[in-house]
Amino acid sequence: MTISFDWLKTLFPTTLPADQVAALLTGSGLEVESLEELESIPGGLRGVVLGTVRTCERHPDADKLSLTTVSVGDETPRQIVCGAPNVAAGQRVVVALEGATLHPSQGEPFKIKKSKIRGAASEGMICAEDEIGLGTSHAGILVLDTDLPDGTPAAEYFGLSSDTIIEIGLTPNRADAASHYGVARELRALLGQPAHLPDVSAFAAPASGENIGVTIEDDQACPRYAGLLLDNVQMGPSPEWLQRRLRSIGLSPINNVVDVTNFVLHELGQPLHAFDADQITGAAIRVKRAAAGEKFVTLDGTERTLLADDLVIADAHGAPMALAGVFGGKTSGVRDATTRVFLESAYFAPAVVRRTSQAHGLKTDASFRYERGTDPYMVPTALRRAALLLQEVAGARIAAPVVDEFPHLIPNNQVRLRLDRVARLIGQEVGEARIREILTGLGIQIEHVAGNEWLLAVPPYKVDVTREADVIEEILRIYGFNNVALRPHNAASFLSPFPNPDPEVVRQKVASLLSGQGFSEIITNSLTNSQYFEKADVPVESLVRILNYNSQDLNVMRPALLHSGLEVVRHNLNRRQRDLKLYEFGRTYQRTAAGKYQEKTVLGLWLTGAATAETWQHPSQKAAFHDAAGAVQQVLAALGHAQPAPQPTQHPYLAGGLALLVQNQPVGNVGAVAPQVLKRLDVSQPVWYAELDWDWLLKKYKASLVARELPKFPEVRRDLSLVVDKGVTFEQLRTIAQRTEKKLLQGLNVFDVYEGDRLEAGKKSYSVSFLLQDPSQTLTDQAIDQVMQRLIQQFEKQAGALIRK
Repeated sequence: MTISFDWLKTLFPTTLPADQVAALLTGSGLEVESLEELESIPGGLRGVVLGTVRTCERHPDADKLSLTTVSVGDETPRQIVCGAPNVAAGQRVVVALEGATLHPSQGEPFKIKKSKIRGAASEGMICAEDEIGLGTSHAGILVLDTDLPDGTPAAEYFGLSSDTIIEIGLTPNRADAASHYGVARELRALLGQPAHLPDVSAFAAPASGENIGVTIEDDQACPRYAGLLLDNVQMGPSPEWLQRRLRSIGLSPINNVVDVTNFVLHELGQPLHAFDADQITGAAIRVKRAAAGEKFVTLDGTERTLLADDLVIADAHGAPMALAGVFGGKTSGVRDATTRVFLESAYFAPAVVRRTSQAHGLKTDASFRYERGTDPYMVPTALRRAALLLQEVAGARIAAPVVDEFPHLIPNNQVRLRLDRVARLIGQEVGEARIREILTGLGIQIEHVAGNEWLLAVPPYKVDVTREADVIEEILRIYGFNNVALRPHNAASFLSPFPNPDPEVVRQKVASLLSGQGFSEIITNSLTNSQYFEKADVPVESLVRILNYNSQDLNVMRPALLHSGLEVVRHNLNRRQRDLKLYEFGRTYQRTAAGKYQEKTVLGLWLTGAATAETWQHPSQKAAFHDAAGAVQQVLAALGHAQPAPQPTQHPYLAGGLALLVQNQPVGNVGAVAPQVLKRLDVSQPVWYAELDWDWLLKKYKASLVARELPKFPEVRRDLSLVVDKGVTFEQLRTIAQRTEKKLLQGLNVFDVYEGDRLEAGKKSYSVSFLLQDPSQTLTDQAIDQVMQRLIQQFEKQAGALIRK
């Protein structure tokens, strides 16, 4: 959830800086994930001030330059060389001081430095409007008409504002904080200062007038429905202040009516919907269940088949105009020609909205809030707030009285609180006075006190507070987890023995190894999108599905790590981070053919972009198969499996690649991610992927070390060039060599592979080096030649090799 700090301060005035507010919110459970400065123009004109040109003379060595002295609030005026034709003594101007970075309307940012221009020192720059990003004119410098003193920041003169954008990781149970006012209420409890609802006292509706009637046919699904008719509406773009507010939280302005409904939604947390009143047939609205199989075209132009469980907003004849709390209809929404608007503000049952949203795959800002629970008593306030804003930005006139159908009042939730229970669960005494203060700040009323027992009235918007334990959790959140002291006896003098090997120690060992190679560890969600697999050639019956998911994108437990990591790759590629080396220890989940569930831990590695950074000595190199395979080899070697047996494999997500076997057990795969998988996840460049069965490797891990004395006698290298059929792999040659010579052969390596017109068709050449060593004596030429001759014979016999001379 995105919060504008500047917007938040209109509801909760505070002098605290944004970072302190963010720390308070995080401590109370509204975790702030990021803070980002938002400026109306790049750079915010930092280092740019107002000044006065004191003198202006022609530059002695340049006809088109002027030599000026400019007062910028310092004791001594600054000498500045200026090339503008309109500069003159006595002018009030905009001056960029040394060290300021300017962001022009066109071109790259540049920094102002003290310099010499045609032999004359210049200590700043007198600016034109395009040079500071305020316009496109470069005809001359900006000449101001102001009485502000020299040295006044230019941002203050131009009325530029900066804002801090607070990104909150809102948990599903905190629907009460899904708005700027919701966050303001949280700060009210934390700081003991009042939060202010927008002033709607100027709202005035006529006592009578031709109106839109409202009938609620299912008051369990829609306990409250309010509406207001406005006429004389002038559709058009929103004013700059409203557009700026919406852009600050990542919304695109549409038109003044829709923008007002979005503004109120994010300000107060109450969704609104605007109907074109002339499209409401019969001048009446019916809130009813849909007829099963009924067709309805939503705002996105999609025809949908409705279900009997769907709650719809219908006209007098029962024709649907909107899916209640989810999405509007194509024909009833406002348009450029709209002059009469019927504003809807309602409270819908969360379960009803959730079922409709999931059934039709529609997730909107409105459904997000309705699904989790909104405040039924915010309905009229939001309606009045929107009406006043539409009067301001669209010239609207309130044409009829407010319609507010609320057949059954929704009572506060009654909860009994025992003070001794508070101390027992929190772990220390909070104090009766502090508890009262916290509950008052949270909007929870104390209705009755009977000794150590209080009867509380919890407002409906706090949907997750239904029990005594929930109230105590609320008290603890505001009191502060860090204020609960750790008791001296909360320790143990006995530690249980750790398993051998300790899984965490082994994991840390491998993590350190990979991090040392430049990999970054990621932690991704265990939930993922079923469409990744339903469209692939994998059995969908093996998917572990979530029965009551909140998002269509997170509706199954992941059967593989690959796709979660590719989402991270895509996120980074979209932000121009193209060279990535990532790893994750994560769990995967599958359903077996027998109907049982299988869970295991997998180590995944992803490589894309450049494997090495560009330097003055070496150009950058793109990541290749052997970079991924080499990392896997090092991991396996660290776990005691230095020589896995590779073999070609057909993997559902890889284009080719190898399967790795240890003790004839498949332990992993490595290869390039298949193009269709990359396309499905919108990843724009090749990715190499490897996965290892971490559970099996951990089970077979042995921490014992074998120390050997360094050899006293030198090793000898011999090279062979082998021409073989294309189907012969280096692994086959390695196996032949190791079987042929087990004593002296210490290692072999391929250092060149050739396929080309100098070989006959269907052939390729391996250039292989062999390291020979005898730990007991120096090898003689005769012994070396005998070994090499045996190797050549076996290569010719078993692999059909031709030895190139």
